[in-house]
Amino acid sequence: MDRKEMQNTRLYLLAVFLVLTLTAYLFVLYDVQVIHHEKYAAQAIRSIVRTEKVEASRGIITDRNGKPLVSNRSTYDLTFDAALLSPDDDSNQAILRLVQLCQEKGVLWNDNLPISRLAPYTYTVDQMDNQQKRLFLAYLKSLKPCAEALGEYLLRHPEAVSTPEPEPEEGSTEELSPKKRAQALLDRLIPDDLTEDLLMDAGVTPAQLIGAMRGELDIPEHYTMTQARMVLGVQYELSVRKLDNYAAYVLAQDIDTPFISLLSDGNYAGAKVTLSSVREYETTSAAHILGYVGKIGIEDDYPSLKKKGYDYDDLIGKEGAELAFEDYLKGKDGLRMVATNDEGKITGEYYSTEPVPGSIVELTIDLDFQSQVEGFLEETVTRLNADGDEERGAGAAVVQVGTGEVLALASCPSYDLSTWREDFAQLNADPRTPMYNRAAMNGYPPGSTLKPFTAMAGLLSGKITLTEKIRDTGKWVYPKDENSYSFCWKHSGHGLLNVTGAITNSCNYFFSELGYRMQMDGLREYLVQFGLGEKTGIEIPETAGLLPENPQGQDQAPWAAYGQGSQLYSPLQLANYIATLVSGGKHCQAHLLKAAKAYDNSEVIAVGNTEPVNEIDISDEYLQAVKEGMKGLVEGTLSPYFRNCVVSAGAKTGTSQVKADTKNHGVFVCFAPYDDPQIAVAIAIERADAGAALASTAVNILNAYFTPDEDITGVTGENQLLP
Repeated sequence: MDRKEMQNTRLYLLAVFLVLTLTAYLFVLYDVQVIHHEKYAAQAIRSIVRTEKVEASRGIITDRNGKPLVSNRSTYDLTFDAALLSPDDDSNQAILRLVQLCQEKGVLWNDNLPISRLAPYTYTVDQMDNQQKRLFLAYLKSLKPCAEALGEYLLRHPEAVSTPEPEPEEGSTEELSPKKRAQALLDRLIPDDLTEDLLMDAGVTPAQLIGAMRGELDIPEHYTMTQARMVLGVQYELSVRKLDNYAAYVLAQDIDTPFISLLSDGNYAGAKVTLSSVREYETTSAAHILGYVGKIGIEDDYPSLKKKGYDYDDLIGKEGAELAFEDYLKGKDGLRMVATNDEGKITGEYYSTEPVPGSIVELTIDLDFQSQVEGFLEETVTRLNADGDEERGAGAAVVQVGTGEVLALASCPSYDLSTWREDFAQLNADPRTPMYNRAAMNGYPPGSTLKPFTAMAGLLSGKITLTEKIRDTGKWVYPKDENSYSFCWKHSGHGLLNVTGAITNSCNYFFSELGYRMQMDGLREYLVQFGLGEKTGIEIPETAGLLPENPQGQDQAPWAAYGQGSQLYSPLQLANYIATLVSGGKHCQAHLLKAAKAYDNSEVIAVGNTEPVNEIDISDEYLQAVKEGMKGLVEGTLSPYFRNCVVSAGAKTGTSQVKADTKNHGVFVCFAPYDDPQIAVAIAIERADAGAALASTAVNILNAYFTPDEDITGVTGENQLLP
């Protein structure tokens, strides 16, 4: 073969090689880009993308007309995420830089390590809640020097563990070694057992704990104690989150734009600014109804919440509607995949699951009406407090007849939800207990406001008829026992009275006789049917009240029949009982939920239950007789107060004695309009001296509800969807 042929052959072979190489390349390219595109794309994404949670905004709360009561304000949080650190980054140094910046700019950062931040270092364990103690105890058990010291102490003092030791298995003769017994005792240690005294007695002093943590977390020796303590606080937060398999840590909340700029310009390793939100209160009213949110605590059963998608740093409803309707208000968090380059810089963001905001919760209350009721109650209490002898509390409830919807629920004194955290120490120390919901939680002796009930119960049980009259001589004496008697407020007596006249004249003699006839079991049977002595069903905390009872060997029914004796009912219970009465016997569950709707108003998810819990068969004649008795009081004794009322009404006053040396509580119930009752009202004011003192407040409430206000406009009507 000559030289030219050899050269051609080489060129041919080279060409064939190039063709084969190109073909193979094209085949591989086709396989990657077309045949197995999804597989390789997923592999590529996994290598450069990490998944993070996208917080869903919490649902808003509105009144029955769509007016916002609680909404959200967008904020920015500073999160420290160790996953963002490169292999060359020193986590301790990164943390120190970050907290020193916070310290310099006056930004508070979250640090729940229960050791004071400044020398002399002392424990703050006894100030922790059980959830914080749970996490701290888990951390101590994971820290070898501390776990060993605690275990050795518990061997010497097993009584420090409140959880009993399990019984040995039957037939077992194995005796645990000291090491295993110490571990068993340590495992049985619960948050309630963890105290500062226990730690100090076990030799786990703050200084020793700091030393153990410095060694465990490789805190450099050249760090001062102050610097080390700042870093350890953040490292502790990261550690307890790892115990719950949740690495990200919200270092500071609600940071401002200048601070964000400093973070961006300073290239702070591990720092990430995330979009968040805080609750914004659109009103200073309804604090006891709305409640508030807070961080998850041990009382919230975090392990169960975690299964529902909650993370350790999530906020959850703690009181009021925020707690009651948590399942509606909590949105569904989304997932976002964040792509980064080799230097850790974010190059793209991709949503794998979009967050879904929480539902709109529409309450039954009317904001303007609620505000007015609170104002009227406060004015009355302020006026009564002017005597200088008392600092009174009060509660009022307004319930819609026939549905159980709560239109207003007011407690005085009240507080401002927008500042309650800052004011907590002052509020908690206030002897007037402004954070206590008197309208639903406090029980008051009903006094004579119970007389319409007793009259109806007597008619329904057949112990009295519409035509029967009882002669009031001024003093009712228990049959065959002259030492037991009851005076009518009119000592000369009212003479002959029927049911209607007995209510109008508030005759104790009449109702003592009726109570004697019914006996305690008969009274209690009907009290329960009218919803007294049991919870109304409202979604926020309430008292069940207290039904009257007979002491051993005594019959207290004659006194219980007109509201005396050991019985207590909340204003909400009293309003609901009056609503049940004037509706003709429809006992409905009191409730605050009008409707829960999708965040975009596209769907009604749930509505409040307006169906009767039970129905009492009340004839029109019986109802008319009782209502006329309450109307007679409005047109008689209470006429000076009701002459300016814009609607016809029926009412009953009540005065209940607390102690011989204190003023009586005042209680008042009413309904309106008389011919077609729409609302029932109950008011209780502590040591008001007489129920009649509350009549002007009740008239103001009725006028506020039945006087049209053309300035009040709603976003949506009741249970109506936006197009």
